[in-house]
Amino acid sequence: MGRGMGRFLLKRAINYLILTFIASTGVYFLASYCLEPAMNLLSRHPRPPMSSVYSVLASQNLDPRVPVVERYWTWLTQILFHGNFGTMIDGGSVNAEMGRRIFVSTELLLLSTLIGSITGVMLGAWNALRQYRPSDRISTIVSYAIIAMPVPVIGITLRTIDNWMGSPIQYTGLDDPNAHGVVAVVLSNMQHLILPTLTLWLVQVTLFSRYQRSTMLDVLNADFLRTARAKGLPFRKAIVKHGLRTAVIPVMPLLVYNIVLLFVGATFTEKLFGWHGMGEWTVDTITTNDINSVAAIGVFTSVLVLIAGLLSDLVYAALDPRVRV
Repeated sequence: MGRGMGRFLLKRAINYLILTFIASTGVYFLASYCLEPAMNLLSRHPRPPMSSVYSVLASQNLDPRVPVVERYWTWLTQILFHGNFGTMIDGGSVNAEMGRRIFVSTELLLLSTLIGSITGVMLGAWNALRQYRPSDRISTIVSYAIIAMPVPVIGITLRTIDNWMGSPIQYTGLDDPNAHGVVAVVLSNMQHLILPTLTLWLVQVTLFSRYQRSTMLDVLNADFLRTARAKGLPFRKAIVKHGLRTAVIPVMPLLVYNIVLLFVGATFTEKLFGWHGMGEWTVDTITTNDINSVAAIGVFTSVLVLIAGLLSDLVYAALDPRVRV
């Protein structure tokens, strides 16, 4: 990596940090103005006195009598100097809950994204090489049918098929609570991964295959590939060495940012299969007026976007020599 590339990445990192700060700040102020954590307490029967309500909210840095700018400053300094995202609306630690949710989502999403992206790229390249043949047409029809199908429908369909077959695959939660011993728990966890992973994989493979097919078709008609063939390079080697590598470059940002979106966007899949990850938590925190948790999710998502942007730039540098200076 050249000095110019290093300066480029440093400049991009600074830009991403600024955007991360702006996005996180925006999420905090938006959550503070739109959510009403006091309603969680005032809806109880018997209704608690306002002094008790304000006391609880003050302990969580949510007291509406304190200016929102002052609350924001307290929240920000706690994160910067102590790494503390505050207290949840039920009194639990935001840090502890977020750590647990991130672990659950990582276990589910990385596997499905890795398998989905690899198989999607391979399928898309294969379809491009067999353009308009029956296999390409069938793949196109099936892909568009899956893309048009909402994720909950895919998940419910897989669950229905499993139930119809006598439930050979257990799918609710991370593992079977009756499993004992390391081996039994690991095997149960692997079984519980099958259906939610398959749900997300179907979405991933169809999206990546469509995008990869399009980019591969552009490469097949490129001058550099014809030049490589004219110099005597066999078609298969020309495709693998030059064509596929070039066609994969535009897909990389889609792959990296897709992981970010899935972390907080796989809500339906997590709900359907009882995986208590970040997607489910995002919805739950909004519905329970949990300002600190919503703000923490905003910070987490912003940091993920920052990392995704830098990874995307690094991948471009590795695959495309034109950006190495």
